[in-house]
Amino acid sequence: MTPSTYRNFWARVGERFPDLAGAASTRYYSDNEQRLFTEHFPALDGLKILKTDLWDEAKNTRILAWASRQGARAYGVDISEPTVTQARAAFGTSGAAPPGPHGGHCRHGLLSAIGDVRELPFRDGSFDAIYSMGTIEHFDETERAVEEMARVLKPGGRAIVGVPNRYDPFLRPLFATALQAVGLYGYGYEKSYSRRALKQMLERAGLDVVAETAILFIPGWLRMLDLACHAWCRPFAAVTGALVRPFVFLDRHVPAVRRHGYLLATVVLKPTSAPD
Repeated sequence: MTPSTYRNFWARVGERFPDLAGAASTRYYSDNEQRLFTEHFPALDGLKILKTDLWDEAKNTRILAWASRQGARAYGVDISEPTVTQARAAFGTSGAAPPGPHGGHCRHGLLSAIGDVRELPFRDGSFDAIYSMGTIEHFDETERAVEEMARVLKPGGRAIVGVPNRYDPFLRPLFATALQAVGLYGYGYEKSYSRRALKQMLERAGLDVVAETAILFIPGWLRMLDLACHAWCRPFAAVTGALVRPFVFLDRHVPAVRRHGYLLATVVLKPTSAPD
């Protein structure tokens, strides 16, 4: 697909997709993301962090706003102009965003741009950390996106890169492929990866893998149903929320299940010097 095809598709998605914040499965997602940041990034206070899309900021977990409340300097790009506009509005554009869902104010504004992850509008070595969750699998040129992330990451910096888990025990990739085939998958084109394939792709870009985990140990159909009920049939959201709770419990009390979540999350380090 051409860049304009991607832009037009994601502009339409950004315009019509409902806000998913507040759903039970979104709260679970948010908790998972906060855990990733806490466990795998340096202290957030003063950390210059780039997010490779702004979907969460416009529609979902507001993870950058949470990081900003911890003192991070938040940057983001998205190929969809409506999504960037909504992310700025949700985050706040005056240097101090509105209080987040858990209280507290963002200490820095969101610095955002309309941009393509395959051609990031930043200089080499611009960021201390990069967070890319559920972005690169939507593009044919996935490896190009990874190379761009490696380019703008500082030597010694860390990135968390997440993609759909091909071996999700609840068969989400098969479910998503079936929905794509009949035109009912709201996120359009999407690939999935094995943990090994993701690791190899990251290493080819010159990054060192330092940890491998995953998030969202929950059936994909339940996540989608919970979001649909939250957006369009709120009374039934109490039912789907009750179905989500056992997976939240397992995630908290049986950490081993996290590795089998439907989004892989691989943590990489950019070497401080080129290998001999």
